[in-house]
Amino acid sequence: MTDPTDTTMDAITRAVGLGRAGDRDTARTMLTELWTELGPQGDPLHRCTLAHYLADLHDDAAQALTWDIRALDAADSLTDERVRRHHAGLNVRGFYPSLHLNLADNYRRLASFEAAERQIEAARGCLHTLGDDEYGATVRTAVEEVAQAIRDGRTEPRAPAPS
Repeated sequence: MTDPTDTTMDAITRAVGLGRAGDRDTARTMLTELWTELGPQGDPLHRCTLAHYLADLHDDAAQALTWDIRALDAADSLTDERVRRHHAGLNVRGFYPSLHLNLADNYRRLASFEAAERQIEAARGCLHTLGDDEYGATVRTAVEEVAQAIRDGRTEPRAPAPS
């Protein structure tokens, strides 16, 4: 069960919903404004979640990379206790496969294949933290797809993951 009193997470969720419904500009604006309100010392769960989703709203790989680095930095400040206050079934280490995958994909799109390879290996190194469920399968598949694109030297954007 998620924390019903977390108005910041509610605002992030609303913005993400707008982005997924096609209103990417409004979603980007909402999340950017919220990021400014949070500040660098804001709740790491909010910063991680917001940056992770905001990266997906940028078509430019360099801009997405900036937000994905911020998401990883925020995750490094997170504790399982804080994550479980939001949702009892979550743990911080389960965030890392997706965070490293996104970094790998951004580096790949920027043709920085060595950096992409390091991040894809980091993602692979923590895949064991994922459950044997649809989300875990989606991330595992994406890791292999990005790894193949790195090996092939491809830089085109990937199709977005299912919502």
